[in-house]
Amino acid sequence: MVPGGGHETGIGDRNIFAAYLFDTANPGVSFGIGPRLTAPTASDRALGSGQWSAGFANVLFVATSPAWQYGYLLTWQASIGGNDTRRPVHLGNFEPFLFRQLGEGWYLRSSAVWTYDFDSNAYAVPLGLGIGKVVHIGNTVARLFVEPQYSLLRQGPGQMEWGVLTGINVQFRL
Repeated sequence: MVPGGGHETGIGDRNIFAAYLFDTANPGVSFGIGPRLTAPTASDRALGSGQWSAGFANVLFVATSPAWQYGYLLTWQASIGGNDTRRPVHLGNFEPFLFRQLGEGWYLRSSAVWTYDFDSNAYAVPLGLGIGKVVHIGNTVARLFVEPQYSLLRQGPGQMEWGVLTGINVQFRL
C-alpha cells in the first residue's frame, strides 16, 4: 500500500552492508559489525526514499546445530544526500531470522525485517515463512530465496500489509 491509498509493485532501493566478523569462543557463532549503504534505485517514487543513506550493521549468526540456525541483523541508517524534495531517512531495522535445513541445499526460512522510522514513529512488524536453496560455485556460496510476509503490527502511511521478500545472498572467500 502506498501513502494516500492504492498499491504499487516494483523494485525498491538497493541496500548493501559489510560486516567484520570477530573471533568468538564458539566456532558455530558469528558476530560482526560494519558499514551499511543504501542507494536510491527504486523503480517508482512510492517504493523508495529518493535518498542516499549510510549507517551501520550488526549481525549475530548461531550455527551450532546442523538442522537449525538463528540470529539477527540490526541496522541503522540516516540520509547523506539525495533528492531535496524528499524527506530525509532516519531508519532502524531489526531482522530476527530462523532457518531449518531440509537437505540437499534446501531450507525453510523466516526473516521478516521489522522497521522503525525515528522521525515519524511509523513501524511495521511482519512475519514470514519462505523457502530457499544454497548453491556452491567454487569458493562462492549463493543463497536464493523467496519468503511471503504479512505485517502483524503496522502504523503510519506506506507500511506494508503483505509482501514477498526475494533475494540472492552471496558470500565470497578471499
